[in-house]
Amino acid sequence: MSASFSWPYELLIGWRYTRSGRRSRRNGFISFISAVSVGGIALGVAALIVVISVMNGFQKEVRDRMLNVIPHIQIFNVNGQALPDWRGVAQQVQRNPAVTGVAPFVQGQALVAQGSQLQGVLVWGVEPGEETRVSQIPEHMVAGSLAALKPGDFGVVLGNELANALGVTLGDQITMVVPSGSITPAGMIPRLRTLRVVGIFNVGHYEYDSTLALVNLQDASALFRTGGPTGLRVQTRNMNDAPQIAQELQRVLPPELVAQPWTEQNRTWFEAVVIEKRMMFIILTMIVAVAAFNLVSTLVMTVTDKLADIAILRTQGASPGSIMTIFLLQGAVTGFLGTFAGVALGCLIAFNLDPIVSFLEALLHTQFLPRSVYLIHTMPSDPRFSDIATITVASLVLSLLATLYPSWSASRVQPAQALRYE
Repeated sequence: MSASFSWPYELLIGWRYTRSGRRSRRNGFISFISAVSVGGIALGVAALIVVISVMNGFQKEVRDRMLNVIPHIQIFNVNGQALPDWRGVAQQVQRNPAVTGVAPFVQGQALVAQGSQLQGVLVWGVEPGEETRVSQIPEHMVAGSLAALKPGDFGVVLGNELANALGVTLGDQITMVVPSGSITPAGMIPRLRTLRVVGIFNVGHYEYDSTLALVNLQDASALFRTGGPTGLRVQTRNMNDAPQIAQELQRVLPPELVAQPWTEQNRTWFEAVVIEKRMMFIILTMIVAVAAFNLVSTLVMTVTDKLADIAILRTQGASPGSIMTIFLLQGAVTGFLGTFAGVALGCLIAFNLDPIVSFLEALLHTQFLPRSVYLIHTMPSDPRFSDIATITVASLVLSLLATLYPSWSASRVQPAQALRYE
């Protein structure tokens, strides 16, 4: 013998109230306000998902492109001088099992000139054979080769944006001006050196593509008169473990040497992104909250319209808790519909943002992210399940909170007073 299943009457009445509203002008207006509430919640949730996904995408893209160039850990002397025994330090660093590569470098600033064009550059002196262990620049060469940086030849590898600004190609010559020159009776005279372009790279990060110049380690030591490498670049198995590995290396390094992870090298930028993401989440959550609390006016109007129904239900034995449950369910259904419609719309846009933006740029004949202004020129998106789940829960909680007062008010209706004028 099988027992038939029956839905709780609170759920049935709450669902009926939710989808009714076209039999009278007043009910039609209530239904319209309810639809506006659903649409507001949906748009707020969708906007929140898209904005957070874009900020995640920006953070990931810029981080990955930075790490195409910068090492996971950089070891240097606090006084800026050359490392006294860089080979011994490198051997000590390589004993750490999490380290996959170590390479020496020299770093300095200079000016490069070609004709009337003059650009400030960051000069890195590198060992071409060792650079593949700590950098992905060799994988992003668009012309020439990093191996062409022979000691004593004074060749140079430029970023593609820098090469375009100078108007040079493979085989052209440029003049490098090093500020720390010779002191003469006439004052400080900077040193000049003619370099030949032997390679051009494109890592996709405008800051490095437009300002970075690579030369051979020995040539850089001669140009800047450092007498040897000024630091070591260290690559690890997992970039997220770099801060912990840097602390481990710091304990075994001489006190005058500093092990700095990539998170410290660009700490200001990453902290700014985290703060912006939090603030955008708070601001857009307020938009969702405003839309969710539109449910208050919808339910208050519904309670006022259904006073007779509430009185009849009370006289038939419905408890105040059951009446409250009916309107809680009505508000919850509206909140659920708005939330999940917003999640669907937000995910649809977030997962297809690049083609959408490309279409809008072609339609409006504009570029949202100019190369000369932003670090990257495409609109990235990185939707994460954790963010989507947090947004969904926040929207549902706000929707449920908005239904509490109207539902409580409905449970307080007295049958005799409600039926007095019926």
